[in-house]
Amino acid sequence: MQISDVPSGVAADFALSGQSRLSIMAPLRTTHIMQLRKRSALLAIAVGGLIAGALDLAQASFLFGAKIPLVIAAGLLGRSALHGSTAIYVLGVLLHFFIAFSAAAVYYAASRWLEFLKEHPLVCGLFYGAAVDQVMTLIVLPLSALHARGPYKLHDLLLGLIVHSIVIGLPISFSVRRFAK
Repeated sequence: MQISDVPSGVAADFALSGQSRLSIMAPLRTTHIMQLRKRSALLAIAVGGLIAGALDLAQASFLFGAKIPLVIAAGLLGRSALHGSTAIYVLGVLLHFFIAFSAAAVYYAASRWLEFLKEHPLVCGLFYGAAVDQVMTLIVLPLSALHARGPYKLHDLLLGLIVHSIVIGLPISFSVRRFAK
């Protein structure tokens, strides 16, 4: 059936002017853009958190031993977790990645308001990694079940700042720059 076969009144009912098509398509475009932004946000957070978490867990295991996930779990469960089972080990890994994804989500959210976070990922990533290290050292660890507090050795503080700047801050900042629209 062709349009010429349809009675003129019926065809007129179905035909839309250019303006009408735009008004109908506008919400669809907005929805599509929102879905793309949501997808890019999740991708930026997922990639940044996954890379940062994997690099940080690898370096911590190298520096402090393979039982580091038990120490992470002990931050939630207490010192008894240090002699824990495979389930507690897995819990420590999951907690570690939860923290890494949370750090990526915070950086992503901040980048929505502060454009320079996306424009200068090297400098901003290095500072963000150092900030994450300080939050973990000065707030999270003292409030954890391990109650880890100073005094800290200068060597340990500097090592933590440098390592977290590189393995946490840079992957997160560059993934936000790459994937966040």
